Amino acid sequence: MRAALVYPHQLFTDHPALDGTQICVLVEEPLLMTQYRFHRKKLILHRASMQQFAGRIRRSGRKVHYVESSQLPSTGDIADVLVDLAVDHVQLVDPCDDWLHQRLTEALTAARIEFTILEDPHFLTAWSVFDRFAADRKKWFFTDFYRLQRKRLDILVDDRGRPEGGKWSYDTENRQRLPGDVAVPPIAWPRTASSLRRVRKEIEATFPDAMGDADDFCYPVSPDQAVRMLDDFLDHRFDQFGIYEDAIHADQAFLFHSVLTPALNIGLLSPRQVIDAALQRVDRVPLNSLEGFLRQIIGWREYMRGVYRHHGRIQRTRNFWDHQRPMPGAFYDGSTGIEPVDTVIRRVLRHAYCHHIERLMILGNIMLLCEIHPNAIYQWFMELFIDAYDWVMVPNVYGMSQHADGGLITTKPYLSGSSYVRKMSNFAKGDWCPIWDALYWRFIHRHQAFFGANPRMSVMVSQCRRMGSRLDQHLRTAERFLDDLHGR
Repeated sequence: MRAALVYPHQLFTDHPALDGTQICVLVEEPLLMTQYRFHRKKLILHRASMQQFAGRIRRSGRKVHYVESSQLPSTGDIADVLVDLAVDHVQLVDPCDDWLHQRLTEALTAARIEFTILEDPHFLTAWSVFDRFAADRKKWFFTDFYRLQRKRLDILVDDRGRPEGGKWSYDTENRQRLPGDVAVPPIAWPRTASSLRRVRKEIEATFPDAMGDADDFCYPVSPDQAVRMLDDFLDHRFDQFGIYEDAIHADQAFLFHSVLTPALNIGLLSPRQVIDAALQRVDRVPLNSLEGFLRQIIGWREYMRGVYRHHGRIQRTRNFWDHQRPMPGAFYDGSTGIEPVDTVIRRVLRHAYCHHIERLMILGNIMLLCEIHPNAIYQWFMELFIDAYDWVMVPNVYGMSQHADGGLITTKPYLSGSSYVRKMSNFAKGDWCPIWDALYWRFIHRHQAFFGANPRMSVMVSQCRRMGSRLDQHLRTAERFLDDLHGR
């Protein structure tokens, strides 16, 4: 018997693995459900959306076999389930997860079950396209890939392949803090159904040690809900998304962001759906909002997946700075004593989400300055973020956030002192500023050779060397904070 094997992050409306099969085996994969103490909202999302998917498949007349995480101690155990079902051939979509792919294919081979792996429909870039981009490139630059995508997909280019408006990126126009007189529209979250309340009770019972808050779960669990949330973003927040894309606010978790990645990364939406819907508003939104949003979908999302394929196994073994400190408990309860960090951590504990600048320039930034091991940072993000998967987090943590890969995909580390945070947010100057600045200057001081050789960062080394006694004070402040943070 031929079976379609479907994982929690593959709930596509038109699932290619279903073609020509007699049964759909829907799997609560251990790597996505039990590997870590995941956030309760992530576990609720997976089970609720999978049950919705199972219902849709059954209503179409297909047989479904649902495998809960409690039935699978490890990834490879799914082979035993398939043998019991008399399955001799499985079709599945590329899981875009190295560990899952390796363990699954080894188990299927050992069980003498044939398998066919199909391209992932919730990406726009076939592997052959990305492989051609990567060929013979000693150094990768996102801008090269992004321009290729714009031309290849014929998005915001004229008939001569030139960018609409004359610029490929409007990123420099998208760096405004949120003024006090700008109102943020509320998000029209999906309504909570009785089935969702039942799933929450199941998750609370099955995963009593899970992290985060289960209250007020509001993310889409079906394609219809995801489309309505997409439309809500495009109708009410899209026009101001661009200018405030990098803004941070102490009291606003979502600002003008779409919050579509939880649905997009499990297949409830396709990137083509999102792009087509956004382009229908081409005459109604500023170009900087349209371009900035599409850059995330056709650019960064696709680029990170390609980086994962080509460099992921190398990245996850690198520790360029040789950071060895474990993840402090304060990062799990928001008690670091640094106000912006604690605010964002509490936000994540509540929503299993914060936006990209908070991830990079608040959380990733401070974790880098605190010399936390990149493996611990990877685990923290995987545990707590509702949209976190291996293909996302390996390049973003080891590459973008921590520069642990030594610069495979970035030209410089993303780090800053407190001034950047205050510039982009409404956090007032306070006791947290001297601590953050002390950590920053300590890091520059410890890595003077590296930063001095980087033209974009060498000025900071010169400034550090001119500080005199102020540097000594920074170093003492930083060491006291780190001793306290890691000694708790």
